[in-house]
Amino acid sequence: MKSFASDNYSGIHPEIFDAIQRANTNHQISYGDDEFTEETNRLFERIFGSVTVLYTFNGTGANVTCLKCCTLPFQAVICSEYAHILADECGAPTQSIGCSLLPLKTTDGKLTPEQIKPLLGRIGNVHNTQPKVISISQSTELGTVYTIAELKKLCDFAHSNEMYVHLDGARISNAVAALCVSLKEATVDCGIDIMSFGGTKNGLMIGEAVLIFNEKLKVNAPYFHKQTAQLFSKNRFIAAQFSALLSNNLWFRMASHANEMAKLLESMIIGLPGVKMTQSVDANAIFVIIPENIIQALRSQYPFYEWDAATHEQRWMCSFDTTKEEVTEFVRVLRRLTT
Repeated sequence: MKSFASDNYSGIHPEIFDAIQRANTNHQISYGDDEFTEETNRLFERIFGSVTVLYTFNGTGANVTCLKCCTLPFQAVICSEYAHILADECGAPTQSIGCSLLPLKTTDGKLTPEQIKPLLGRIGNVHNTQPKVISISQSTELGTVYTIAELKKLCDFAHSNEMYVHLDGARISNAVAALCVSLKEATVDCGIDIMSFGGTKNGLMIGEAVLIFNEKLKVNAPYFHKQTAQLFSKNRFIAAQFSALLSNNLWFRMASHANEMAKLLESMIIGLPGVKMTQSVDANAIFVIIPENIIQALRSQYPFYEWDAATHEQRWMCSFDTTKEEVTEFVRVLRRLTT
């Protein structure tokens, strides 16, 4: 059954499958000293410049590894109230690092320097955890995308206050495709210190990559990587997937398609009775309020998640393998239920 529940529901792109098969020959040195990992590291360097790359199994592992590189147990990570590290990782950052998370309310999932400034009063007060990292998601958990100007402003603010910027890039490909800039322009050139580069939500079978740009954060990173239980002995099978993802613009092609399907879905539901958009459709997510009496009937045919039960707000996600026909049929069912 196809769904609009999550891009995690999607399968594996054929080019990714082929890459795994290519890596499945002969013996290779373990723990990332293989030729496939070396090749992929060079690809990342070609795209981003000077970068240390660590491969992880999943997004939680990537985020925890990133934040371990940035914080001590008495320090704090500032994030949105919707941040994955706060709402969807079962306390993993706090449990693994000991640091605190300081959530801020936001209507669109984005953080701004103005929101963060009041927390700076904690700095130097021994009774308070010390703000050290600003963690953002791109695209955000509400489907919105930071502009280049917004990213630069946030990074400049963080660095002027001796803080780091961590970017949860589970859907970075969708965000960059929407911005129509290069990966480097949307990350390291803005001042991002450390980030995860998502693979699972964009056609990979398994794997995310931690990208470290700030030289200070590279020193102990391999040890944190191992300590977080994310160092894979057969690392080539994760790295080979990223090699395919970064080659021939595959990351862009898949993300752009998912974004286009979300825009198509948006255009087809505007004006339907009882249907109200709640967020701008910047990437591949749609947030919408629909009549309570049709939710279960629609979900029985197309699984999706309810974002806010009190307001009947739903989240619909498009994936790299979502088709125009599936969008059209979904809207046909929605129209029948609402009219």
